[in-house]
Amino acid sequence: MELNKGIGIYRYLCVAKNSVSKYHFQIDHTISRINMQYEGVLKKMQTEIGHPIQYYMLFESDFLNVNQVLDKNLKIEFIKFQCLNCGNDRPIYRQGFCKTCFFEIPSAGDWIMRPELSTAHLDQEDRDLVYEKKVQLQPHIVYLANSSNVKVGVTRKGQIPTRWIDQGAHEAIEIVEVPNRYLAGITEVALKNHVGDKTNWRTMLTNNVVDENLIEWREKLKQYIPEEALPYYLDNKSETQMEFPVLQYPSKVKSLNLDKTPLFEGKLKGIKGQYLIFEDNTVFNIRGSEGYYVGLTVN
Repeated sequence: MELNKGIGIYRYLCVAKNSVSKYHFQIDHTISRINMQYEGVLKKMQTEIGHPIQYYMLFESDFLNVNQVLDKNLKIEFIKFQCLNCGNDRPIYRQGFCKTCFFEIPSAGDWIMRPELSTAHLDQEDRDLVYEKKVQLQPHIVYLANSSNVKVGVTRKGQIPTRWIDQGAHEAIEIVEVPNRYLAGITEVALKNHVGDKTNWRTMLTNNVVDENLIEWREKLKQYIPEEALPYYLDNKSETQMEFPVLQYPSKVKSLNLDKTPLFEGKLKGIKGQYLIFEDNTVFNIRGSEGYYVGLTVN
């Protein structure tokens, strides 16, 4: 879309190809300005590996390529809650779910955060055995990722490299590929006695990160892999490098909380992990705000 107005040509690159976004035009004597408006419930941003990584916010009938918002002003306005399971306007408890749903639905079982608690391989149900077999009884990867430091983690094979991107890791490598979530979980438990399993989000966002030789780390940790998982050790995988779309890293970070600050506006300077980074050092955790229904305005 191109706008010709008097003394200048103002070109707007559509943020969402084939989008059905609402466009609000504000015109004065010399300038044509477009405010792009979106509304919907926040969910984890979808990503596409590239140089740099591409980020997308998906709404019910629309989507936003967040990379194209870089160096533009973004206004975020909290409107209501919308549980990702029941859809009701109830306060979000954890993982985008209201409290009732969080303690009832199978996708929020304890084994999600603690894979070693998986029991589907024993034909034992936690909340819904059909769902648990579908998720747990598939190939899983135990990996090393360097986001703020070297850490060990677990994810389904199909979530590589998405999981690494979500964690803001600039480099990562596979250690083992096992046939179920339980084996991945006990491997992670064994290895985290010798390497970290948490990301320091402040260090990750300020990019005060040192490159590591993850192949050497993998070889060093091999001796601690449980016997049941050792046949699945991967010695032929190389490091994967990730490039994030960041124009300016913050010198320090201050976190945006929509409960305390329901209306925020700032210039977007970067995207890393599941965080938006703004010019004034404000950072906003999209994944940590799942289930919040918001209005977004880009100008």
